[in-house]
Amino acid sequence: MAFVSQGQRAPNGNYIFSSRPRPVENRPKYREPPPEQTHITYGNIMYDRRVVRGNTYAQHILPVMAQSDPDEVQRQQEIRRRNIARKRGREQSRTRTPEALQGRKHVDVQTERYLEELSDVIVAKDIECQTDSFLDRPASPLFIPAKSGKDVETQIEEGELFDFNTEVQPVLEVLVGKILEQSLWEVMEEEELACLRTQQRVFEELRNNELAEVMRLQEQERRHREEKERRMAQQKEVLKKEKEVAEKIAVRAYTQQYLSGLLPAVFTSLTSQGYFYDPVQNDIETNFIPWLMAEVNNSLERRYAARNLLDTIIQDVAQKRLEMFTETQ
Repeated sequence: MAFVSQGQRAPNGNYIFSSRPRPVENRPKYREPPPEQTHITYGNIMYDRRVVRGNTYAQHILPVMAQSDPDEVQRQQEIRRRNIARKRGREQSRTRTPEALQGRKHVDVQTERYLEELSDVIVAKDIECQTDSFLDRPASPLFIPAKSGKDVETQIEEGELFDFNTEVQPVLEVLVGKILEQSLWEVMEEEELACLRTQQRVFEELRNNELAEVMRLQEQERRHREEKERRMAQQKEVLKKEKEVAEKIAVRAYTQQYLSGLLPAVFTSLTSQGYFYDPVQNDIETNFIPWLMAEVNNSLERRYAARNLLDTIIQDVAQKRLEMFTETQ
């Protein structure tokens, strides 16, 4: 088979379009939601605002089910209230801009690249000019294409082509069927999501309990390890101190043994050289005896001086008496 690429001419001279075969792409299960429309698009009822959208299960089915199964109606109403509460909780938990502090207020700020002056006063200017008066242009005539072919007509009675009551029934059946199917799918999906959340919550509780147990075991192991290290350090310190004490005892014994014969010889030598003496004897010899000798010498000198003075006086008296005696003869 020969393929002709897009925009090429076929051998017969006609332009045809043909593309190479390719696998079918994976399409999503559900249709994407349509964009917001501001007007009615004819030909597709999904964009018609007159068509009710959303979950109409409670609006159409609950009144019918209320007559047959009140428990089911109560369960559906409970699910509906739960969905409304969940939606309201999501809206309340949504992050909003916090209120301004006291004395302050929020102000709009430009975040564009080019700053523009913001002003509430619109600058306006009045400008006038004189123009010539012209007549209004007439309306363009309606374009009517030239007639081609032959006019043929037929007689159609009222109700022959379209009967609303007959034609609308399949459309309503399709709409109601689709609505019921979509509602059932939504209810099943909500129940499945509720089951998944319950399983997830149970799993998280189990995981949290296991994590707490693991942390407790780790903490216990850490305490045991620290206690073991502390005990080993204490034992090492005790062994170190015992070793130091044993070394000190050995050194002291060796020193005593070495100095047992050395001390008497040293003391004897120092004593013979006069390094060791009696303090009383040394004090008497160095302090008392020199003082005593000095005092004795002073006393003898005073006695000798007194005797010399007495001898001199006696000699003078004897000399004077001798002279007096000589003069009297």
